[in-house]
Amino acid sequence: MAPVAGGVNGPAAGTEPVRVLIVDDDALVRAGLSMILGGVPELRVVGEVADGTEVLPAVAAHRPDVVLMDIRMPRMDGLAATEALRRLPHPPEVLVLTTFDVDEYVLRALRAGASGFLLKDTPPAEIVAAVGRVAAGEATLSPTVTRKLIAQVTGAGTSARRDADLRREHAVRLLGGLSDRERKVAVAIGRGWSNAEISAALFMSVATVKAYVSRLLTKLGSNNRVQVALLVHDAELL
Repeated sequence: MAPVAGGVNGPAAGTEPVRVLIVDDDALVRAGLSMILGGVPELRVVGEVADGTEVLPAVAAHRPDVVLMDIRMPRMDGLAATEALRRLPHPPEVLVLTTFDVDEYVLRALRAGASGFLLKDTPPAEIVAAVGRVAAGEATLSPTVTRKLIAQVTGAGTSARRDADLRREHAVRLLGGLSDRERKVAVAIGRGWSNAEISAALFMSVATVKAYVSRLLTKLGSNNRVQVALLVHDAELL
């Protein structure tokens, strides 16, 4: 993989670069990602580790803004490491790395608080853009992929369907406590819309959209936009 030139939808000019920690048990993948991200001035690779057991110490030492997290590792997988990170008082954002675009482990990581996921064969420019979006508080997950992930898990048998019913009841109850405007913003997030797209569709300023998103995260007890989107899908509002 080659370095990528160009900007990233992360920090504005003059601000500190986005700090990135790479977690993958494959040394070649780590080297490739480091080369890609290291070629972008707005990003800084602050560390690399090979297993989930090393994530918490590395985060404490390097204070990354974003963790690129492999989902399958030998001792502690990316799911467990993500769950451990989300228990920190001020956790970094997590972008899951995976070989498969439809994977129960990926969905579980997203429910645990990951902000999105990337396929390992994602083009370099898209990896750079995804890191920038996550650092800026945006999700990196298409609505189509969300539906595919949820459909795979909910169609996996009686136990999975029971879990889906419970999640639906929980989501309907949470979303039922929103105002009409808040619900419209939540559904827009579920569609994968950016703040600018929500602003245009609902005739409100981007600053107002950001305020609504922050309020939704608090009222729904969600870590990020992906979890709001999953609640919307669980409640079958899309």
